[in-house]
Amino acid sequence: MGFQNVVNLDWQAVLQIANTIIMYLILKKLLFKPVTEFMAKRTADIAKSYEEAEEAVKKGEEFKAEYEAKINSAKQEAQEIIRQASKRAEERAEEIIKAAQEEAVRLKERAHKDIERERQKVMNEIKDDISSLAILAASKIIESDIDEAKHTKLIDNFIKEVGEAKWQN
Repeated sequence: MGFQNVVNLDWQAVLQIANTIIMYLILKKLLFKPVTEFMAKRTADIAKSYEEAEEAVKKGEEFKAEYEAKINSAKQEAQEIIRQASKRAEERAEEIIKAAQEEAVRLKERAHKDIERERQKVMNEIKDDISSLAILAASKIIESDIDEAKHTKLIDNFIKEVGEAKWQN
């Protein structure tokens, strides 16, 4: 039992070692290499997805910044439009007020002229009425044939002198 068992035992160990090496080579060719390639591909895909995600985040931030800039620009435009509209409204209001004031001045001047014309008309009518009354009274008192034109002239002069003095006071 000695040597043959040992040799036998050694051949079994050599066969097991050879079997393990062959199995390792077969597994390496059929299993390890595809699994390693699959893992490398998967790692590359994940890295690519991560890069795409970072790129998408970067683009999103750029869009956000651009959007915020456009919003700020639109707000500024809106404020400028409101400011210009307010300015135009104020200018238009001032124009309307100025036109109304000018119209009021014209109406006031016209009213003063109309009042003065009416006052003069009334004064002339009063003078004529006083002249007629004075002539009638004088003709009744004097009962003489005085020339009516001469008499009217005398009365008009008297009324003019006395009337203007009283009307001016």
